[in-house]
Amino acid sequence: MTHAMQKGSNIPVAPVAVRAVLRWTGGPEVPDVDASALLVGPDGRVRSDEDFVFYNQPRHPSGAVWRLGKKQVGDAITDAVQADLRTVTPSVDRILVVASAEDVPFQRVRDLRILLYDATATGGAEPLAYFDVRPETGAETALICGELYRRGDGWKFRALGEGYSDGLVGLATDHGISVDENAAEPDAGAGPAAGTAAAAEGPNSDRTAAMAPPTQAPPAAQPAYGYPQPVSPAPVPGPGGDPSFRLPAQGPQFIRH
Repeated sequence: MTHAMQKGSNIPVAPVAVRAVLRWTGGPEVPDVDASALLVGPDGRVRSDEDFVFYNQPRHPSGAVWRLGKKQVGDAITDAVQADLRTVTPSVDRILVVASAEDVPFQRVRDLRILLYDATATGGAEPLAYFDVRPETGAETALICGELYRRGDGWKFRALGEGYSDGLVGLATDHGISVDENAAEPDAGAGPAAGTAAAAEGPNSDRTAAMAPPTQAPPAAQPAYGYPQPVSPAPVPGPGGDPSFRLPAQGPQFIRH
C-alpha cells in the first residue's frame, strides 16, 4: 500500500534499504534539480563535511548513503539517493533528503514529488509513500523534502518541505558546515587543486558559479564537528613570488565547472 503523505506526517520504515526519488516535470523554463542528503546527529548537525552527500561528493565514506543520478522518462525527470539503513552508524540520528535548484526559485519547478521505495524489492514495486512538495513562499532554492529518522530500534520517514532561499549554502550552514563565501575560484584552465573534490560535469555545469565552497571551521578555536583537525602551516610565496597567490578552497566543492 502506498501512503499519500501530508506535510509533517510520518510512516514506519520496515525495509533495510530505501531509495528516495525526487521527481518533477521538465520544460524549457524549468530549472534542473539536484538531490542530496545530509547525515546529522541528534543535535541536527553534521559530524564533518563528509556527512554531506551531493553532486561533487556522491557517496558517503561509510557506503551507507549514495546518489543514484538522474533519469528521464517522457516529461518526468528524477534524481535519487539510496540508503542502506543497516550500515548507518549509530551516531547518525537522521538522514535529510534535499532538493536544490541554485539561484532559481522552486516556484518554477513543476510537480515536485518525493517518493520512497523499498530498495530491496525487485521488479516494478509500488512506492512505500509519496509526498507532493510545495514551497511555502516559492522563493526557496533548496528544500528539505523529507527525512529518515531513528525511532527506537527502527526507522521512520517524515514528509517535511522546509525551504531555504539561500540554497545549499544556507542549508549547509544551518547544519554545521562552515562556508567561506569569499573563497577565490581556481584560475581558468587550471585543474582541481590537491585536496579538493573535483567538480562533476553535468547538464548545468555553468550554474552555481557564484556559490562558494564550504570549508571546515578552524581547529584552533574548536575541533570541526567533534573531530580534531591537523593544522598545517600556510605556504608563503618566496621573494619575488606571485602576489596573486591564493590557498585552494577546502571542503566539499559546491561550484560546478
